[in-house]
Amino acid sequence: MAPELEQTDSTFTAATISATRPARARRTPLTWLRAGGISRLLFLAPLILVFGAFSWYPIVRLVLMSFQQTNLVQPATWVGLQNFSEVIHDPLFPIAVRNTLEFAGLALVFGYPIPLIAAVLISEVRRRRGLYSALVYLPVVIPPVVAVLLWKFFYDAAPTGVFNTILGWVGIAPQQWIQSQGQAMPSLVLESTWANAGGTVIIYLAALTGVNPELYEAASVDGAGLWKKLWHVTLPQMRTVMLVTMILQIIGTAQVFLEPYLFTQGGPANSTLTVMLLIYNYAFGNSLGASYGEAAALSLMLVAFLAAFSLIYLRATRAWSSE
Repeated sequence: MAPELEQTDSTFTAATISATRPARARRTPLTWLRAGGISRLLFLAPLILVFGAFSWYPIVRLVLMSFQQTNLVQPATWVGLQNFSEVIHDPLFPIAVRNTLEFAGLALVFGYPIPLIAAVLISEVRRRRGLYSALVYLPVVIPPVVAVLLWKFFYDAAPTGVFNTILGWVGIAPQQWIQSQGQAMPSLVLESTWANAGGTVIIYLAALTGVNPELYEAASVDGAGLWKKLWHVTLPQMRTVMLVTMILQIIGTAQVFLEPYLFTQGGPANSTLTVMLLIYNYAFGNSLGASYGEAAALSLMLVAFLAAFSLIYLRATRAWSSE
């Protein structure tokens, strides 16, 4: 058939289909009402009200407060970018940023591989796997405040302290733990890893059940041991889950507040002062409500940083996670 005839036939076919296709009805308020629009709106109304009152309104209020000077009692005054400028020029701001990065880095180096190793070891156990999973998850069940206060008792710097007593059994001198500028931050990371690793272990255990057992059987036939199976089979199959847990851990550690607040109040000598603790001090520190604007400004800066970091992280790991 000639090209002209083919083009004519295809044009005729398209025109015929478009002519026989029913015209799309024009949506009007009346058709929306007849289609049950009122009932949908009534079902969505509670959800919209809850999200508006407890999520969207606080976000909008935070943005407005970052440009205001207010104590939530007297009328607010607009100050523009003054709050952001005062936060940036605050001598404690770079200290808080550095301490937060240190906490996140230590938590990533020590706290990220431990749950993965624990999950792999538990998955290799043939008997009482549920018991070990429950024991690993037990710290998560303990209320965070109770866990911190318990570890604060363990961190007693006296020679009779729990941890110092254990160290004394092997001939190690008593340590200052949270009373020392050099040891305070690692001590906080140690407690945080113990308290939060259980949830990640359960996630990894669930992900391990999705790994094809035939891959392990093939690796065993090739003579691979536990660590070769972990490196060549487990990690490649779990990379998507690992990327998600990594970004969640980074976001969580960037917002660390409970440990430095209850353990050290940011001390000694501001060595554990974090960004979230600085926000708390702005709002509720020296005089109640004196620096709500600065607290809101620093909160907004933290949100913007985490959003930008998450976007860059997801774009950078998109290709690797989809392989």
